[in-house]
Amino acid sequence: MSSTIHNISFDCHDTYALAGFWAQVFDCPRQPDDFPGDPEAMLLPPGGPEVLFIAVPEGKTVKNRLHLDLQPADRTRAEEVERLLGIGATLVPDRVSPTGGGWVVLADPEGNEFCVLGNAAERAAAAAARAAAAEVAEPA
Repeated sequence: MSSTIHNISFDCHDTYALAGFWAQVFDCPRQPDDFPGDPEAMLLPPGGPEVLFIAVPEGKTVKNRLHLDLQPADRTRAEEVERLLGIGATLVPDRVSPTGGGWVVLADPEGNEFCVLGNAAERAAAAAARAAAAEVAEPA
């Protein structure tokens, strides 16, 4: 037997507001029975596990040891980063390599870090660029 992921949980101060941010990220609505001031809020993103927001009294104090890596489905990484910044994310560091690989680190409105990878085409192009660079570095 093995385990499956039932939900991903975020500890936060404002469950309703943070669920609202992530609802925009995942393009899915908040649950109809979630209201401002509730101790919990839930999202059901298409194709993914439930995302649960739980109110806690303490704030975030250190870098997350676990985070989400997002891959845009219908736009480039740059377009997705611009969209996420527009809905309230903040830029942490940019880890994009010269070949186009890597990721951009953002934080949600309560400071939880997450990464934005390139879309499938960008990731394939970056892998091809890395392979070509390796061939040049090691002639036959």
